[in-house]
Amino acid sequence: MWRHGLAGSTAGSRLHLSATITRTRTTITSAQPLRLPRPWRTIVTSPSHRRPLHPSSGPFEPLRPPSPSSLGAPRAARSYPRVEKYLRRLVVISALLGAGYLVDSQIYASGIARSLRTFGTGLLVAADYKLNFRPHPIPIIGSKSGIPELHRRSAERMSDLLRHNGGLYLKIGQAIAMQSAVLPPEFQKMFARMFDDAPQDEWELVEKVIRDDFGGRSVEEVFGVDFTGRDESKGVMEKTARASASVAQVHWARLPDGREVAVKIQKPEIERQIGWDLWAFKVVMRVYTWWFDLPMYSMVPFVSERLKLETDFENEARNSEVMRELINDEPALRGRVYIPPVYPELSSKRVLTTEWIEGVRFNDKSDLTRPWRGGHGNYSPGVHGEQLPSPDMPSLRAALRQNPDRQRLKPERNSWRGPNLTGGLGVSPKDVMTTIVDLFSAQIFKFGVVHCDPHPGNMFVRRLPNGKPELVLIDHGLYVYMSDQFRHDYASFWKALMTFDNAKIVQIASGWGVKGAEMFASATLMRPYEGGENKVQKEFLKAMKARSPSERNYEMQRRMKQGIRDMLADEEKWPKELIFISRNMRIVQANNANMGSPVNRIKIMGVWASRSLWQDKGLGWRERVGNAWRHLLFKGVLWASDAVWWFFRVKQLLGRGGGMEDEVEVKMREMAREMGIELQHDVFAG
Repeated sequence: MWRHGLAGSTAGSRLHLSATITRTRTTITSAQPLRLPRPWRTIVTSPSHRRPLHPSSGPFEPLRPPSPSSLGAPRAARSYPRVEKYLRRLVVISALLGAGYLVDSQIYASGIARSLRTFGTGLLVAADYKLNFRPHPIPIIGSKSGIPELHRRSAERMSDLLRHNGGLYLKIGQAIAMQSAVLPPEFQKMFARMFDDAPQDEWELVEKVIRDDFGGRSVEEVFGVDFTGRDESKGVMEKTARASASVAQVHWARLPDGREVAVKIQKPEIERQIGWDLWAFKVVMRVYTWWFDLPMYSMVPFVSERLKLETDFENEARNSEVMRELINDEPALRGRVYIPPVYPELSSKRVLTTEWIEGVRFNDKSDLTRPWRGGHGNYSPGVHGEQLPSPDMPSLRAALRQNPDRQRLKPERNSWRGPNLTGGLGVSPKDVMTTIVDLFSAQIFKFGVVHCDPHPGNMFVRRLPNGKPELVLIDHGLYVYMSDQFRHDYASFWKALMTFDNAKIVQIASGWGVKGAEMFASATLMRPYEGGENKVQKEFLKAMKARSPSERNYEMQRRMKQGIRDMLADEEKWPKELIFISRNMRIVQANNANMGSPVNRIKIMGVWASRSLWQDKGLGWRERVGNAWRHLLFKGVLWASDAVWWFFRVKQLLGRGGGMEDEVEVKMREMAREMGIELQHDVFAG
């Protein structure tokens, strides 16, 4: 019975297991979808018992995978259409930007990128001033340092922009630096660095410019030089520039005929950049004119035209020859001023070849004034255009054969410095400054042809046989040609300033579209005009009582803005030449101050202004006779100016103060400080 029960139980279990497997098969067959982690022949019952299950009854039927038809339709893969759309756009935009960058960098020398950088910086500075130029800072977002901090960060942004863009932007920066004495101190410090030498281009780029401008001829063919030192009939040339500026760089060469020349070669990127740079300059000035409500844009076309002409070396050659002829025809300057001749056969639109000048830069006061050790009766090499002593050419060629990449070939002619190289030219600062003021006064009042870039780097001094200085003027790219009428009016205006003829000052200023004649007179003299009523200063000082420094600074800027509107009241009448003539006079004043104010600049310029009125051949003889008589009376009036100058000169010699220009500077600083302005006139010392 026990066996029967056990057998029955076993049989029942088998039947139950068989039924279970059958149901499992049915379930598996009907399940959708079927996923098997292992081969379909194996059934895992438990983790501890991993063996195939074989039922003891019935034939063995292996598990079969489901048919494809029983699995149903496949599900579509998940897609991301918006992400794909933006990725496609990103790829297209990146490709376009990359292509634009290549075109801009290769064809326009990064002109577009430079313009975009200019717009961004210009708008940022303008927005900063529009938002933060106020007597009290805006809560939370305003700077606690107020307006001085606003000036500092704006000056740093502008300085970084100009130096990063380089090229013509450095010229614009130098133009700003020339006027930075009336800008806030933060701008003065930044823009004083604009006169540093610019990086020079590689020699391969120099060669390309020469080949392009001379019909494919090489440097050796154009200048007759040999860089290997093997051909004794050829000259030599330095591949490393002796000077590098924003637009061009200068190389020394000795031609086969013995002439030593300065080869000024324009940097190749300038020609491709100038169009974009001037366009960006115009756009920014247009925006600033509208945004700050200042009548400035009318000057932009004239300034742009002058800057563009400065990159045309054929124009510079013409200016140089015109000035050379004018000086040779002027008895007061002949023999005192020298203009190096241009060699047209070796010059082009981007290459200018002139006589090489051996001399001392005007701003090197120590070399100018130290005692002469070159021997009695001797003089500086090259004076009056005399050919320079020949270098030791066999030694130079031997050095080139050993090292064709030798950087320095020109001999240093320092015998005039003495055995220990401690000597100088031994010339008088007064003689040097008298020549400079005479030169530029003649240009403004008599010639009507004005060199507008007379900074110290463009003037050399040499010693003549009589011990007097010879001034050499170079870099004739930036010139202004005055009309006869404007030149006559300007001389009359300057003479009226000297004689306190206020009616004449107002008459001429009104003809030029100027309302604020008194302020304009001070700007012309480069010192406070003392013949008027000083209404502007008195009203300002009255309004400034019991105000904080920040409020005074704000009010000063507001009134200065109104003063600019008054001086440019009628933009159509305002002579655009005054932009560059004022620049010229400002530099001459700074040069005189840096030399210790050895001359009475105001008197010398007044005499030239008065003299030009009776020497003007375009006037009738009666008018010239009347002007001659008035000139004699005027010279008598100037005696008072001379007496004042000698008073300050004696004080200076006794160690009790500075010269006249220094005292004028002090007076201007004091007056400006009362009005909230800090003047800094030593920005040309470097």
